[in-house]
Amino acid sequence: MTEFRRGIRLGIDVGRARVGVARSDPDGVLAVPVETVQRKKEPVRRIVALAAEYEAFEVLVGLPLNLRGDDTPSTTDARAFAQALADALPMPVRLVDERLSTVSAHGVLREAGRSQRDSRSIVDQVAAVVLLQQALDVERQSGEPAGPAVTPGQEPA
Repeated sequence: MTEFRRGIRLGIDVGRARVGVARSDPDGVLAVPVETVQRKKEPVRRIVALAAEYEAFEVLVGLPLNLRGDDTPSTTDARAFAQALADALPMPVRLVDERLSTVSAHGVLREAGRSQRDSRSIVDQVAAVVLLQQALDVERQSGEPAGPAVTPGQEPA
């Protein structure tokens, strides 16, 4: 078991139209929303810029498996997106299980009094917060980084 690694991490929730981005504080205690990036507006380039701006040491990309743990078309898309990030970033990119993070994000927003339609612009950020917070909690409890690293230059699995 290793000690909890200090430093800022970015959490990425990959959607078909939008990509939610969250970040942690340097102590890895709290995840907060950063922004929603449109897929059609060079999202990898924007995330590379955000990673540099926040001086992140790692990027965690949500892997949307189905409830049985099997891949879906969204899983394939998230793996390809994570691979593009790994090829573009000078830091580790990891895939973390994010089953139900979007469902949880909608629940949080509903509890805050926002309708699903009113939440469309921020739900991806909230989902990124949920997956990043789960990954931080896993590492804090286990002492090991959450999820496998993506190797730069590889074909997505």
